[in-house]
Amino acid sequence: MKLSYGGRRAQTDGKLFSLGGKMARRCGRATSRLSGEEVRTQPRKAAASAVWLGFLCLLLPPASEAGLYSESDQVLLLTSENVELLLMNSTAATVVEFYASWCGHCVNFSPVYRSLARDIKEWKPAVELAAIDCATDQNRKVCTNYGITGYPTIKFFHAYSKAGSQGQAFKAFPRDVRGLRHKIIDKLETHEEPWPPACPPLEPTSQAEIDSFFETNNVEHLALIFEDGKSYIGREVTLDLLQFENVAVRRVLNTEEGLVTKLGVTEFPSCYLYAPAGNFTRLQVHFEARTFYSYALQRLPGVVRSGKPPPVTTHVSTNNTEEPWRPFNRSRVYMADLESALHYSLRGEVAAHTVIKGEALSSLKKYISVLAKYQKHFHYFPGRPVAINLLRSVNSWLQNQTGDEISYEALREMLDNSAQTPDTALPEGERWVGCQGSQPHLRRYPCGVWTLFHVLTVQAKNAEGKDPLEVLSAMRSYVRSFFGCRPCAEHFENMARESLREVTTLSSAVLWLWSRHNRVNNRLAGALSEDPNFPKIQWPSPEMCSACHTVKGNGEHSWNNEQVLAFLLSYFSSSSILTDYLEDETVILEKQRDKQRQRQALQAQKHVERKARETLGSMTDPLRSQPTVQEEEEEEEEEEEEEEEGRRMKPWQMKRRKVGMEQWLQMR
Repeated sequence: MKLSYGGRRAQTDGKLFSLGGKMARRCGRATSRLSGEEVRTQPRKAAASAVWLGFLCLLLPPASEAGLYSESDQVLLLTSENVELLLMNSTAATVVEFYASWCGHCVNFSPVYRSLARDIKEWKPAVELAAIDCATDQNRKVCTNYGITGYPTIKFFHAYSKAGSQGQAFKAFPRDVRGLRHKIIDKLETHEEPWPPACPPLEPTSQAEIDSFFETNNVEHLALIFEDGKSYIGREVTLDLLQFENVAVRRVLNTEEGLVTKLGVTEFPSCYLYAPAGNFTRLQVHFEARTFYSYALQRLPGVVRSGKPPPVTTHVSTNNTEEPWRPFNRSRVYMADLESALHYSLRGEVAAHTVIKGEALSSLKKYISVLAKYQKHFHYFPGRPVAINLLRSVNSWLQNQTGDEISYEALREMLDNSAQTPDTALPEGERWVGCQGSQPHLRRYPCGVWTLFHVLTVQAKNAEGKDPLEVLSAMRSYVRSFFGCRPCAEHFENMARESLREVTTLSSAVLWLWSRHNRVNNRLAGALSEDPNFPKIQWPSPEMCSACHTVKGNGEHSWNNEQVLAFLLSYFSSSSILTDYLEDETVILEKQRDKQRQRQALQAQKHVERKARETLGSMTDPLRSQPTVQEEEEEEEEEEEEEEEGRRMKPWQMKRRKVGMEQWLQMR
């Protein structure tokens, strides 16, 4: 995206930074040489370059599947075919790991590199992370050309690196995310002209520059992070806010006595919000640390991700969705979402398979078995009695199927309770509440699926299930066989293959699903599928569970897993699920009976029509009393079409059609 610095102004799709004097286009010592006109046009060029770079990454072939990284790891996968294109003359600085997939140290380091990619995701497009597997035949020469003699090797390539550049090696680099992050900042600050257009200023500011900041910058918030000279927090937060508009971040050293005295700063680090009128307030956070500053600043009023629409009001949401907006409590789970997820899962996704066999049939049996399970007074799916009865009925039927395949038509008969077992029904239709989106294509079913399986893992824990992997294994199988978003299914499978073996207890199953959900949130933050009203954050937020968050001795954010587990067990507990907006069970059962009556009427109608055709045929051709095989097949096809048509017909339409046929027969 999107940043350019020069003269006294820089803009990233509306995000402006004051860059006069020391705040010129540099991170330390580089001085701007751009004219005002260049400053105005450069951001658009940078954004176009970033988009084109991303497009090329999608087109070019991925690295070998045998490598240590996949596309879902947020690491650029380099090959002999794209390495020059992505590293040379790039508008972004690029960090590259050269590794060999057979190297034990590389294997051990790969989780750290993946974590680093997630940690600095918001630094794009100023900084990109990439990797190349030197063990493959096609990449071996590439690695030799870049002077690689041992693995793993990490190199830093400045923006606009020229052909033939071999990058700068990280010598004796740290094996932790924090240390690598600091190394990257150190390398950024050695950058000479031309400076990466998307990189914000990282050098300390002064009181003189701050006093004139709002004269040349049109932002709603200026955050000043006070720290000592050895701290990296100010620079880290500046890069963390790179992709957000209406906020600017500046670093102030404790030696800047004018600002320190003016604001009365006594703690380092600390963060203050400076207003255009000269007012200032301290940013309230749970811990004075990078992650907490970044989270709080990204959620200030008016701060939005670059290129994303601002959050819409409930009134606008009502106009943009197919149904009226349903006000709801964001801190609770709704049964309506669980039932809607079940409906779409079983009547939508599974229905796409006309015949269910092999692995898909096994996946379906596992899925339904978990949904229907009851143990120690706990239903794994804590639904209403009618839904639980239906799931039990379907599960019993499925487990009794001894063949290697079933038709979806037979399954649909069970889902619709065609046998009319009393008090048994799966509510039809979708009625999203906590999973509503501000647009019809946002959230909804994906949110419902995640919620459903979180509830199942918690219910299995409460029921003291014997198999820690029971629910996760069912989820993995279902997603692999039926989930409609195939790239999503592949990403989930990659996560499961990578770490599902770590789950050894029911508690770890609950935490595994939570941590992987957060990993997906990190990957999708800022994507087109992100709802501006519901940004994809690392959940639960500090506001929702302050005890879940803590910091290590070095100031790094850390999750308190004991507190997280307690929060999840409470949040997804059956006793906490709200039943607002649910359709009454008597209405559900009556609709089901109406549907069955329509089906029976349709079958009777088909019988009458078939007899009419036979009578008409015998009258016109007395010698022809038996239909041919072809005619029987055609009749069967017609019957299927008529049955489908009948399912869509209203009762009054069925009656009119039946009366019309009877009148025709009387006329004959």
